[in-house]
Amino acid sequence: MAAYSELLLASENATLRNQVRVALIIAAQAVYTEDSGTANHAARLAWAKATILNPTAVVEPMLWAVLAQNAALTLAQIQAATDAAVQTAVAAAVNLFI
Repeated sequence: MAAYSELLLASENATLRNQVRVALIIAAQAVYTEDSGTANHAARLAWAKATILNPTAVVEPMLWAVLAQNAALTLAQIQAATDAAVQTAVAAAVNLFI
């Protein structure tokens, strides 16, 4: 389990931050292609547009959501996260920000 100080350190990891940024764009694109009958679709589209226009603005809060989801892992495991693992964590947290 990562200590809080280790989670703080992980939040400053450029590789992880960049993985989250790209995962945000991919998640936003997925929202654009979802069925218009999806619950809260208008708000989801607004979030997706804002995310694609300025992903840097949403990286920080999403990064903390991803870290919170994975706090049971060690720092080494967090820092070694695959793109797929980061994408899954971002997708799981999208509704927190819509």
